[in-house]
Amino acid sequence: MVAHARQVKGETAMQTEPQRHERIVNALWGLFIGDALAMPVHWYYNPDNILKDYPGGVSSYAAAKHPHPESFMVGMGYHPDVATAKRLGRPYDILHEHVRFYQTSYSDLAIERSEREREHGNLTPAEDERYHYHHGLAAGENTLGAQLVRVLMRCVAAEGRYDPDAFVAAFVDFLATPGRHRDPYTEIYIRRWFEAYSQGLPAHACAEQQRRSWSIGSHGGLIRPLVISLLASDAYQGLGLAVEHQMLTHRSENVVNAAGVLVPLLHALVAGQSPRETTVTFARRTRLPEIGGRELFSRYREAQGPGNIPAAEMWRLHTRLETTPMDLPHLLETTTERQLTRERLATACYPEHGLPMLLYLAVRHGYDLESALLANANAGGDNVHRGMLLGLVVGAGSRSVPPRLKAGLKDHAELNTEIDRFAALAVSGEAV
Repeated sequence: MVAHARQVKGETAMQTEPQRHERIVNALWGLFIGDALAMPVHWYYNPDNILKDYPGGVSSYAAAKHPHPESFMVGMGYHPDVATAKRLGRPYDILHEHVRFYQTSYSDLAIERSEREREHGNLTPAEDERYHYHHGLAAGENTLGAQLVRVLMRCVAAEGRYDPDAFVAAFVDFLATPGRHRDPYTEIYIRRWFEAYSQGLPAHACAEQQRRSWSIGSHGGLIRPLVISLLASDAYQGLGLAVEHQMLTHRSENVVNAAGVLVPLLHALVAGQSPRETTVTFARRTRLPEIGGRELFSRYREAQGPGNIPAAEMWRLHTRLETTPMDLPHLLETTTERQLTRERLATACYPEHGLPMLLYLAVRHGYDLESALLANANAGGDNVHRGMLLGLVVGAGSRSVPPRLKAGLKDHAELNTEIDRFAALAVSGEAV
């Protein structure tokens, strides 16, 4: 049995393989639980809409409701080069039965968009045709983002190690095969990746750049990289694995910045370090955004949607950071949860906002997995991807996960096997 050194109150202790395995397992369960709890209110920016659809707020797993009051999924674009893809023998249809929700180069959009949603200013259909991003998903069912984590874990288990080429092949096969998942929401990074792939670019060069498409710099770019970092026995190598994996699908400065904090934090928690003290320490490595959440959304509405803001201005809005380190204890003392999530930070998909928010929620809720993940769900916005990250962190700092939260996941039996196999490979030290 291999023991790993860890630091506890200034003294060196030893973390055994079973203990490390337990923490990795808990982190992965936290990811899937955080995703499924947040799914029904994903991209609800107005908390009043959450309370309207779920009186008292989300308190357990729930199905996606129709209509979604703020949804602007209908009309999102996907424009692969169909002729070149066919000539090269490359798949291009990744939307399958959900193509009706998208504007594409090989289908017509049948749903008219005639209104603008007041929270974010984006063009939307009439309310009765605002389909939920996860339309049709049942209570406890995981979104596509979490399903792709499963693709990664199964790929590692099948290969006995991490192989980027094997993952890309599995990624393409999963998304191009009808019936492999039920989630209508295909993130922009996937659509841009397959557009490049359809044009004949090599698979390792298909990732879009944040500087060309702002939403590439999102929470979604952190999830699988954090998971793959767990295969390394230390944060130094883990960060390298994370960035290598990230670059397969997301070329983003903001995502790398956040990974530089979250990977070592995750490893410290898996090693058994004090959750609160460790989180406070790593919070000092980040900076709060200079442009607060209320002001950011105001700018979006003024422009009638963020897509109308010039690229240079978007870059400034999202990369201007305060010069002083994040003081988490001060925030906890002086800022309520509602103030933080509705005013100081934005609940959108950007890690410069989501990273400090998830650190705050983890400590505010005393590293209680269910409490923290429900608070994240009811904060709205990009709570699904932020919830997966929060679940990883809080799960890694927890000695147990409530069994009913595991059992409530739709695919809990399969997840149990996949999580255990991945964690076993991680602690074996043979997967990298």
